[in-house]
Amino acid sequence: MTEWKAKRFWKAADVADAPEGFAVHLDGRAVKTPAKAPLIVPTRAMAQAVAEEWDAQEEHIDPNSMPVTRAANAAIDKVSHQHAEVAQMIADYGDSDLLCYRADSPAELVARQAEAWDPLLDWADEALGARLIPVTGVMHAPQNPKALAMLAQQVHGMDAYRLTAFHDLVGLSGSLIVGFAALHELHDIGTLWKLSRIDETWQEELWGIDEEAREQAETKESEFRAAKRFHDLAAGTS
Repeated sequence: MTEWKAKRFWKAADVADAPEGFAVHLDGRAVKTPAKAPLIVPTRAMAQAVAEEWDAQEEHIDPNSMPVTRAANAAIDKVSHQHAEVAQMIADYGDSDLLCYRADSPAELVARQAEAWDPLLDWADEALGARLIPVTGVMHAPQNPKALAMLAQQVHGMDAYRLTAFHDLVGLSGSLIVGFAALHELHDIGTLWKLSRIDETWQEELWGIDEEAREQAETKESEFRAAKRFHDLAAGTS
């Protein structure tokens, strides 16, 4: 028994002005989200990216090949209705940020983590007004509430589209600070991904490459890059 897949039913996808942004039309009919809300996005560049994804579909629709469309749907159907909850869930990463939990040995790994992560924490102190303190080991060590409040305020200030992108940047990297560094373009997105993978890279060097783990990592990196692109489309910088 074969899995049912939706078939392409339109000839062309186009961008149209809408009262609160930009819509995508398929043969003149407006696209809706899975929750049946109008798919209206904040920038023409994002709408154009959505239209290009629909135009690229062949006989059957493959949602996995439509990252901008899926993110826009999530922003409209989910994040916009639960903005405060989503923002706080993301902000909470600051209290257990990847960059703050350091190995106690071997010395080479300790040095790699410090070289990669200390500059990011220093940057966050200067650019974001929040100093997070690294600790040794994996036991939770609470961060300064004032620093966390400063970071949370900046997360809550994002609109639904940027927050949707930020959710993936933080969740995939495990670091609120890496997420902010991506938005501020402290480094290119590939470099930031590598900085978030110091521990995994060490394990690969020590034990060899696990092909399944490598494939999963490549998928996550692709999603990390897609999240940055979605943010830039929402901010009008892409």
